Amino acid sequence: MLRIQFITIAVNILFVLYISRLIIKGKLREEYAIVWVMCTLFLLLFSFWTDGLELLRKLTGVVVAANLVFTGFIFAILVYLLHLSVVASKLYNDNKKLGQEISLLKEQFNKHLEDKKS
Repeated sequence: MLRIQFITIAVNILFVLYISRLIIKGKLREEYAIVWVMCTLFLLLFSFWTDGLELLRKLTGVVVAANLVFTGFIFAILVYLLHLSVVASKLYNDNKKLGQEISLLKEQFNKHLEDKKS
């Protein structure tokens, strides 16, 4: 094995351990960790299987293997950003609804206090 393979394997294992630590401490939700673990396992696979990227390059008809990697990761990033946009939109709508409900509850509470005073 080449030195770069050892370095890549070690970094990938350390990264998975770090992700696990973040999940245990509650700083990273499992649904988001899955993407990071999948990317890390993908890189780990090609760290062991050096001819795999060349095989994929030939199957897809890409001239340079690095272009295949960049295209794949750019697509994965776009899909992940779309997912985060959907989550952010849902949270925005939930916050808006909660704000409206709090306003209604405040109004009812104030009306109840006024009724008690009179």
